[in-house]
Amino acid sequence: MHKLLPVFAVASLAVTSLPTLAADSPHSITGNLSFTNDYRYRGVSQTFKGPAIQGGLDYAHKSGLYLGTWASNVSEAELAGANMEWDFYGGYNWSVTPEVTVNLGGLYYYYPGKDKTAYVFDPNTFELYAGVTWKWLNVKYSHTTTKWFGVPDSSGSGYLEANVTVPLPGDFSLGLHYGYQAIAGSQSGVKNDDYADWKISVSKELAGFNVSLAYVDTDIKSSDSVMGGAKNFVNGSKTRDLADGALLLSIGKSF
Repeated sequence: MHKLLPVFAVASLAVTSLPTLAADSPHSITGNLSFTNDYRYRGVSQTFKGPAIQGGLDYAHKSGLYLGTWASNVSEAELAGANMEWDFYGGYNWSVTPEVTVNLGGLYYYYPGKDKTAYVFDPNTFELYAGVTWKWLNVKYSHTTTKWFGVPDSSGSGYLEANVTVPLPGDFSLGLHYGYQAIAGSQSGVKNDDYADWKISVSKELAGFNVSLAYVDTDIKSSDSVMGGAKNFVNGSKTRDLADGALLLSIGKSF
């Protein structure tokens, strides 16, 4: 993670120096920086259960068009020698009714520094997504047009998720998440396994910072054909379960 500290130091300066736009401007630019004790992607640790520094920038137009980028440190052992995930996304968000919004877009997961020759796979992945939000409920589907993070024969994998955000007394928020990852294709005649992940979180703004405590887990088993290795992942002399239940603490700031 120390290799990324200079990158996020520059990002911090860029975010805190965002231009001030007129109140009636059709454009908006926002940024975010955060720290978490473990970066979990769809329930699975991407940092070998270590901490992560994360940040992003977003542009939005009043028409509904948006573009953004987001980055986090990741484990080199897990992501083909790359120590950074750098995402790029864009799409269109519009209101169908005052209570219903629709979101369509695409997301590219990029891992600079990857070594697909040494690790025999290329984790770079592109997904198209569509989501609908009604009041406190969001449902979203993501579909890969490339291999799913380098898994052979996995193009066309899909992830369906439901997210609920409920306001609580004292300006707390309760978050509920359930997702189901279907991994397309097969290996040596064995179908690539699917798995589910879930999360429950409580968050609150404290002294200008967004603080969240969450519990995350999956139903991944050691016998699963693709994700089973996450249950006993070896990095040097250490072995960790990257898909078990865990408490996550996140502290962030939006600008």
